[in-house]
Amino acid sequence: MKLALVRQKYNPYGGAERFVERALAALADQQVTLICREWSGAPNHPVLTCNPFHVGRLWRDWSFACCVQRALLRERFDLVQSHERVPGCAIYRAGDGVHATWLELRGRTQSPPARLATRLNPWHRYTLAAEARMFRHAALKAVICNSRMVRDDIAARFAVPDEKLHVIYNGIDPEAFHPRLREQHRSRLRGELGIDEAVPLFVYVGSGFERKGVPQLLPAFARMANRSAQLLVIGRDRRQRDLESAAQRLGLGQRVRFLGGRQDVRPFYGAADAAVLPTLYDPFPNVALEALACGLPLLTSTTCGARELIRPDENGYVCEALDIPALSGFLDRLAEPGRAAAMGQAAHDSVRELSLERMARQLVGLYRSLLTPPRGEMTAPL
Repeated sequence: MKLALVRQKYNPYGGAERFVERALAALADQQVTLICREWSGAPNHPVLTCNPFHVGRLWRDWSFACCVQRALLRERFDLVQSHERVPGCAIYRAGDGVHATWLELRGRTQSPPARLATRLNPWHRYTLAAEARMFRHAALKAVICNSRMVRDDIAARFAVPDEKLHVIYNGIDPEAFHPRLREQHRSRLRGELGIDEAVPLFVYVGSGFERKGVPQLLPAFARMANRSAQLLVIGRDRRQRDLESAAQRLGLGQRVRFLGGRQDVRPFYGAADAAVLPTLYDPFPNVALEALACGLPLLTSTTCGARELIRPDENGYVCEALDIPALSGFLDRLAEPGRAAAMGQAAHDSVRELSLERMARQLVGLYRSLLTPPRGEMTAPL
């Protein structure tokens, strides 16, 4: 059986690649080919390089898609799963959600000139068109959605039949992310940062601050009645200095600290009392799973797929991403003495079933259903 995985930049340690590798390993006698522009590490499978000359991201994405489509005609794979918007693949994993929805939600925070510039931007126009062609292509057999939010959005926008839409949540490593991180890191890291044990401490993890909601998180934090609560911002963004200046103008001083990107975020989960991610749009961030698995109640937005796991007053809260008063109110609620700690077990339990093994079983089931022809039919190459 000839299978292919399409990914512009293949990193064997990436979340998407890891769970695909797990699933494919469970299929006997598979021949898996990686179709990539570039890769890192030493892939366990043959690599078909699609790296035509390009200048700029529009030419980059268009040329890669064209190269992949030619490769599919030439190689005649039995099953092709793409993590890029390439029309003609059998499976698409919608890990980035719907680009059209992201642009609409982002537009709420942009000035009229910025919205116009986005609408006229050639790369966005190309991506929207490629997205529509991909979802309406006759070769598409299945879409892997990492939240019901994404599934419902795709069904509404592109009229993809329900039987093609499969919700498979990301998995979490229960040994790496666990409430015992509190015992290992809380006192040590708080001591290093000069944060008293009794101070309510929130953690935000994620790069791409505009999308993930940092610009509205700062004024919400400044509105809190609790003036001792602190926030650690973990992640990289080219606007970090601007947001640090904004925090100073809001009078947040040392209450908010931008600590940059960290290879291992687990110590910060262990030191914190709660996690906050008021994202403008996020299909289902791994950060949400990690924080909940570590026993941290999560404050997130209605436009984040992780809202599907949140039970208000039990393991977290959900509010509209741009509703700063509501966001501030929930921050104050989580800062109440003992409240976050009391929600910790429910937070951990809410993701207990979302293991990597469960995710792999679901993927294997999907692959087998697509590779098994209906009774009485012969298998034909895609």
